Amino acid sequence: VAAQAAEMRGRGTTLGAIVGFADLCDDRLDEALDAHVAAGDALFRGIRHATGWSPHEGVGRSHTKPTEGLMGTEAFRRGVARLGERGLSFDAWLYHPQLDELVELARAVPEVTIIADHLGAPLGIGPYRGRPEEVDEPWRRSLTDLAACPNVWMKLGGVGMARYYGMDWAEAERPPSSEQVAAHWQDRVRWCIDTFGPDRCMFESNFPVDRETLPYAVLWNSLQIIASPYSDDEQDRMFHGSAETAYRLEDA
Repeated sequence: VAAQAAEMRGRGTTLGAIVGFADLCDDRLDEALDAHVAAGDALFRGIRHATGWSPHEGVGRSHTKPTEGLMGTEAFRRGVARLGERGLSFDAWLYHPQLDELVELARAVPEVTIIADHLGAPLGIGPYRGRPEEVDEPWRRSLTDLAACPNVWMKLGGVGMARYYGMDWAEAERPPSSEQVAAHWQDRVRWCIDTFGPDRCMFESNFPVDRETLPYAVLWNSLQIIASPYSDDEQDRMFHGSAETAYRLEDA
C-alpha cells in the first residue's frame, strides 16, 4: 500500500511511517522484527500489541486475545524493552481500567517511546455505560500518573468508536455534526492536552474504524474545533509535529 501511495504523488498521500504487529511475548520476536524492517523499506517504526482485557460481560477482549495482566508479565516487558533496544516504539491499545498497568510498564522501560492510543479508552459500554463521571475519576487519575512518565505520548482520537465508548451515533438517522462531536469529546480531549502538554499529544483519525459513526471530514473538523483554543504553534505540534517526533518521521 505504501508503494502504491508513493506512486500517487500529487493524487494521494505518501506514508511516512508504519507501525505493525508482532507478539511481544514470542521467543522469535527478533525474527519478526527483522522481517518487518525488511518489508517496511525504511518506513517501519514500531509495534502495537493490543492488550485490551476486561472481566466484565459486554466488554470484549482485543483482537490479539490478551490475558489478564499481560503488560505486567516478564515476557511482555522483555519484548517491549527489546523494541527500545532496536530503536522502535510501542503503541498501547488498552482499556482505561488497565492504565495503571501501562504506568508500571512505562516506568520499567523508560528508554522506550510509548504511545497511548485513543485517549486511553475511557469505556462507555458494559458496566460503564451511562456512567461517565464514575469513569472519568480513575481515568484521569491514572493518566496523570502516565503523563508523569516522559517516555509516553498520547494519541487524541478514536472518537468515533461507539463499540467502546457507547455513543448512539450509529443508530441515528444522520451522522453527528462536527460541532456535536466536538461538544461530546472536548472536555476529555482538552484535559489530555493540558495534562500531557501539546508536545506529547497527537490528533489521529483511526479510520476506517471511526467510519462506523463519522464521515472523515466531520471527524477532522471536530478535532480542529477542539484544538481551536490553543495557539498556532501548539496546534502545529498536535496535528503533525508530535507525530513526526514520536515516530521519527524525519528519518523516513
